Amino acid sequence: MADTGKIARNLERFAQAVAAHDRENPTHTAFGIGLAHFDMERLGFEESEEVLPGITIHADGGVTGNFRVLCDGQHEEGASESESEVVEAVATQSVPAVMPGTAQREL
Repeated sequence: MADTGKIARNLERFAQAVAAHDRENPTHTAFGIGLAHFDMERLGFEESEEVLPGITIHADGGVTGNFRVLCDGQHEEGASESESEVVEAVATQSVPAVMPGTAQREL
């Protein structure tokens, strides 16, 4: 079992993150906290354990040392719009590659 001080600090951070998420995204409902499997074991949490009212712990593929607020909304709405604006650029002129510290030579 992990140190109770570590667990208390993490629960406080979870509550702050859920409150910030709900404040900034009133149309989305947070339902859980995503942790790396290693962090779940280190802190002594079980999958689907309720740590705050209505908030459960879930293992996800995230990196250790970080957690994510899981919700029922889409946060990537703006990203899909910007992805559609990407265009492919092809050069019409070639540019000689020069390594630093070497003299440019004719090919």
